[in-house]
Amino acid sequence: MATTARLMTAEELLDMPADGFRYELVRGELVKMAAASFDHGVYASRIVETLLPYVRRNRLGEVPLAEPGFLLGTNPDHVRVPDVAFVQQQRIDAAERPFVFFPGAPDLAVEVISSGDRLTDVAKKVAEWLAAGTRMVVVINPRNRTVRVHTPDSVTELTEADTLGGGDVVPGWRMAVSEIFD
Repeated sequence: MATTARLMTAEELLDMPADGFRYELVRGELVKMAAASFDHGVYASRIVETLLPYVRRNRLGEVPLAEPGFLLGTNPDHVRVPDVAFVQQQRIDAAERPFVFFPGAPDLAVEVISSGDRLTDVAKKVAEWLAAGTRMVVVINPRNRTVRVHTPDSVTELTEADTLGGGDVVPGWRMAVSEIFD
């Protein structure tokens, strides 16, 4: 007799007790992630410290903190958590409230590669973000001090000599790549 594993819902994920780990739901299956390292948090915060004031000043949308979950699919529930996210204001206004996890993908997702991350897993997550409708995924790689910008149509690798820009996702936002790693 074959048995099937019981899939978890987004509501059950939300109700889990805090245990020092981070979790995502990948097509209903709970995925445990290690707590982020100090440097991981620093790199993400350097994006936030320029992105958040720019977005607020220009009333473009929201840059939610505390690694919010995004509900990318249901039945089974699929909740992913970026290191940094941006959602345009018109999408927030159009979303039916109340919601706990934002219903859909962020417009911008930032992923910081941790020392324990496998590059194949990061690539898979980037593909999931793009397939779910994320318009730009920024991957910060502290190992070689580069940033890769993924859009549905292209991938661009930036070095510390380059400038990261928001393109048509966050128009006008820019920061030097070197600021992420200094």
